[in-house]
Amino acid sequence: MLGFAIDWAIAIGVSAIFFNYDPAANLIIFVILQIVFIPTIGASIGHRLVGLRLISIHGGWIGLWRPVVRSLLLGIALPALVWDSDQRGFHDKIAGTALIRQ
Repeated sequence: MLGFAIDWAIAIGVSAIFFNYDPAANLIIFVILQIVFIPTIGASIGHRLVGLRLISIHGGWIGLWRPVVRSLLLGIALPALVWDSDQRGFHDKIAGTALIRQ
């Protein structure tokens, strides 16, 4: 949750600077940050700061489609509120990803 809060705070900061704190811009910036940073550094900025990274459960590079699907689902919030016994959110299950400690 702390990683999410950090990422959301970054999105709000960018939105406040460039879009006069538009709620729609907050969400769009949040999703874009996820899509850009997950495939490039293996995690969002918030994830990295709290010692987490995102992996593909199938191994190898996470690719581009997994972060896009995961981030879009995370943006609508409902899949993130549903999780299984492994504590993986529905957005991670659909994308085939898992958030792990580094």
